Amino acid sequence: MRHFITFDDVSVAELKRILELAQTIKADYQAGKQQKYFVGKSLALIFEKQSLRTRVSFEAGMTHLGGASMFLGDDVGFGKRESTADFSRVLSSMVDAIAFRAKKHESVVELAKYSSCPVINALTDKAHPCQILADLLTIQERLGALQNLKLAWVGDANNVAASLVRGCVKLGIEVVLGTPKKHQFDAETVRQMTAFDPNYQLTQTTDPFEAVKGAHAVFTDVWVSMGQEAEEAERKRDFADYQVNAKLLAAADKNCIFLHCLPARRGLEVTDEVMDSPQSAIVQEAENRLHAQKGLLVWLLNEAEKVKS
Repeated sequence: MRHFITFDDVSVAELKRILELAQTIKADYQAGKQQKYFVGKSLALIFEKQSLRTRVSFEAGMTHLGGASMFLGDDVGFGKRESTADFSRVLSSMVDAIAFRAKKHESVVELAKYSSCPVINALTDKAHPCQILADLLTIQERLGALQNLKLAWVGDANNVAASLVRGCVKLGIEVVLGTPKKHQFDAETVRQMTAFDPNYQLTQTTDPFEAVKGAHAVFTDVWVSMGQEAEEAERKRDFADYQVNAKLLAAADKNCIFLHCLPARRGLEVTDEVMDSPQSAIVQEAENRLHAQKGLLVWLLNEAEKVKS
């Protein structure tokens, strides 16, 4: 059984294949062609957190591919009415795949342990690999390739940044993190994220200008994520010098693009000037959640299941 919980679940060749499928499916969609890969198949969506991009992209994606989806909110009682094992065994007996947007990473891992169908991590506190699939697709489209690049992350070393690092380690892409010292990844987390390539050099610096120097893409995310509201005042102070603005972006490569997983808090981690600039790829990036996840679903259900794991 194959799942997609972190980038550790796919090989380099498989990651490239998912992106290849996403490109092909997107091109077909834009040409008015929609291959119905999933007639009669269904995707269950378990959401413990609010969502716009994740929910709509998975639901629309399944519809485009000829399948169906069902949104499972708090009413199904995940974690409240029965054990995760019972919940997972029953749900996976009725659907073809499950996408889980969870508060805790361990919840997705445990659900997958008992599932008889593929489980997709649609976001946890430790990882957001579907977002990075879309980001890699966007970079490939905007910059032409995924080789010989430097990517810069400015702000909190969070779940999205962790998935960016894991994905880039797989593909041999340089990542530099510009983050306050207290918010950087610790040594053990770095070891885990780079385990695929022990020789990979992940740079973390407290200087955001050093981080973005010569970068081909600059990423950021909110300073205060869902569940961190009590830390808002402290985090605003910690990240005050890490705003992505025109001055900071000017230190990157002249043709660099700006990426943000959204939603953004304009005027905090990023300015309107950057968000609405020609360098901003945020709308294309968000749309690519749809196409990247289509590629992932087709790979998981039509290709990965044919290969013994």
